[in-house]
Amino acid sequence: MSINPSCPNRSDHVSPQLGEADRADAALRLLQAYESGVAIPPLTTTQPGLTVEDAYDIQLRQVARWTAQGRKIAGHKVGLTSAAIQRQLGVDSPDYGHLFADSFHLESQPVPVGAYLNPRIEPEIGFVLRTPLAGPGVTVASALDAIGYAVASLEIIDSRIEDWRISLPDTIADNASSGGVVLGSVPVPLDTLDLRTTGVVLRRNGRIEQTGAGAAVLGSPVNALVWLANTVGALGVRLEAGAVVLPGALTAAVDVSPGDTVTATFAHLGSVTATFAAASQE
Repeated sequence: MSINPSCPNRSDHVSPQLGEADRADAALRLLQAYESGVAIPPLTTTQPGLTVEDAYDIQLRQVARWTAQGRKIAGHKVGLTSAAIQRQLGVDSPDYGHLFADSFHLESQPVPVGAYLNPRIEPEIGFVLRTPLAGPGVTVASALDAIGYAVASLEIIDSRIEDWRISLPDTIADNASSGGVVLGSVPVPLDTLDLRTTGVVLRRNGRIEQTGAGAAVLGSPVNALVWLANTVGALGVRLEAGAVVLPGALTAAVDVSPGDTVTATFAHLGSVTATFAAASQE
């Protein structure tokens, strides 16, 4: 999956306003937040004029640094797919970020909460691609044909921005608030699912916290995959076979703390559990 940090984003984005030095500084500050564990103020307050295109440039600068260090891109995530979140941030489009192989956690292994700054968790219907998918021009039909299977998923979202005080450019620059991923172990073919009506119950420590259905994700999670493939395709990026795509959350996110156990139970898709290490285990 090729990455070109210098490539402009979609034509409907506002042109970049920040200079080269300012974008490089913003990327460095976010990288330092990962290393120090100390969140930074919103970039939109410290870098007035930050546009969506600036933000994607800042995201890709970090991706370039990570891949140069040997980290492997394992897929993409789509965020801001629910109408409620879009209204909250005053936007009418999703955003995307990158998933790295070393951010995937096994169900059987405790997730170290201390590795994150402000973790929250949300359930998603994950897709694993059977064939490459390259936009522009991807349709629902071609996206469905490219999916190998769906899998119950939990995304750990995180923010390097203080107290989740994010606007659209802030979360884009921060790799779409990506943190970690826990995938279920049962692959489910799409012909056994109605993605729109597939429901989920999210429990934390046995208590029901949220419920939702696939229609919360742009009407259907496959619509988020179409948007992603066409958006990154315009940048010369192809979604590769075997890539994981998280198309967006079916419910609101839930905060997590050391010792928590979170389970998402999906209709016809099975369940997935994330267990967070107790403070004494970290």
